[in-house]
Amino acid sequence: MKRFLCPLLAGVVLAPLAIPLVVSSDDVQGRVDVASVRAALSILAADSMNGRRTGSPGSAMAAAYIASQLERFGVEPAGDSGFFQRVPMARATRRGRAGGGGGRGAMLLPTLSDLDTVPASRRLADVNVIGIIRGSDETLADETVVVGAHHDHVGVGRPVDGDSIYNGADDDASGVVAVLEIARALAAGSAPSRTVVFLFSTGEELGLLGTQWYLQHPAVPLDQTVADLQVEMIGRPDSLAGGAGYAWLTGFERSTMGRLLRDGGVNVVSDPRPEMNFFMRSDNAPFAFRGIPAHTLSSYNMHEDYHSPSDEVERVDFRHMTMVIESAVRAVELLANGERVRWLPGGRPE
Repeated sequence: MKRFLCPLLAGVVLAPLAIPLVVSSDDVQGRVDVASVRAALSILAADSMNGRRTGSPGSAMAAAYIASQLERFGVEPAGDSGFFQRVPMARATRRGRAGGGGGRGAMLLPTLSDLDTVPASRRLADVNVIGIIRGSDETLADETVVVGAHHDHVGVGRPVDGDSIYNGADDDASGVVAVLEIARALAAGSAPSRTVVFLFSTGEELGLLGTQWYLQHPAVPLDQTVADLQVEMIGRPDSLAGGAGYAWLTGFERSTMGRLLRDGGVNVVSDPRPEMNFFMRSDNAPFAFRGIPAHTLSSYNMHEDYHSPSDEVERVDFRHMTMVIESAVRAVELLANGERVRWLPGGRPE
């Protein structure tokens, strides 16, 4: 795994995991394997990852694992250091998001070289993981769809019933596994018409920092990016969305994406809790503010394990999660090969 480490992570020692790093290579073109989903989630949300806090060895291990899988699938690296895109951050005095492992907040630095101007105790070095599959259509190949999930969580924090590791199985190891499975499916099949970028961002829990850095340093120019689909918290069914196998899309009414996916056979409905404003609370929001139609696919049912040590692999409904990933594969195929997504009147956030 050391060969996947970028310069910012060179000092991190990756401890061996208790389970194999390689998941099943079964063909998932249209079929996602439950055992593969379970194995990948068990790796990313293992206690050995120590909650994948931004800038921690656990986060480095997660990034290395994601990169190893993209390489296995035959996805092209698209970072500034192979699959890695270095993200310079510094610890700040403000508080992070709510949650026992949140701790102090962080801020983006203007450039990578600015890390040298920050005291070592405040430096926060981490990476986005980025892969790309080039489009095949002469007309559409220059257009790009970004598919993303955040690989960070909140780390180790206040113990609850003796457990201090905030594993983040649902938030958002479930989304990372989904995007990996989408990458595997697309790499195994015919090349999509549009280019597809797979973005596994860091620093979401600290203020969407990895996504903000990506937008400043995109793998493909933003004026060629026509849509963004994030996947977050799909590990449990939501009865308000239709139950097992169904997901909801934030901001469904804002663009043509929801209609495109629903009409294409994806089991997706509008966000059943618009009062929670989830559209503005995930990595899709910075894309949307840049004018790119961007939404998040989720089945979060408001469970009480959010940002708690109890967000464990054992609480994931793998049958449901696998069905949602099947839908997510179909969704990305529609975005990559179908009509271009447009904002509806009044839908683009200002």
